Amino acid sequence: MKVIFLQDVKGQGKKGQVKDLSEGYVRNFLLPQGLAKLASDGNLKTLEVQHASEQKRKEKEKEDAQALGKKMEEMTVVIKTKAGEGGRLFGAITSKQIGEALAAQGIKIDKRKIELEDPIRTLGVTQVTVKLHPEVKAKLSVQAAEE
Repeated sequence: MKVIFLQDVKGQGKKGQVKDLSEGYVRNFLLPQGLAKLASDGNLKTLEVQHASEQKRKEKEKEDAQALGKKMEEMTVVIKTKAGEGGRLFGAITSKQIGEALAAQGIKIDKRKIELEDPIRTLGVTQVTVKLHPEVKAKLSVQAAEE
């Protein structure tokens, strides 16, 4: 009996997958639990439409991330901080501070998306990688300026 999984079922299949299973298992477990529905022509057509809309949504997200990436590569974030002699900062500039500076400029980015190996500890411009999408990364210029 062919079914379409509505949720992931361990050992059987993932959500949206079409699979042929035994009739007893389907009728006695999957259907009453609401884990699957029968793979009729109408249900299969609905599944195709859902996959197509999901694909469109993912492509739109990627395009938006690429546009934001281009915008971010052209801008420089200036963070003012206290510094001592030789351009050494008192403390350091972290990804949290960079995220807050971006938010002040109207760009909301989670601090975990900012890939900063070590906190910035010197004055000057530093290139920081920001992961906007699983397939899109952008370089952001962060300038540490003295107060």
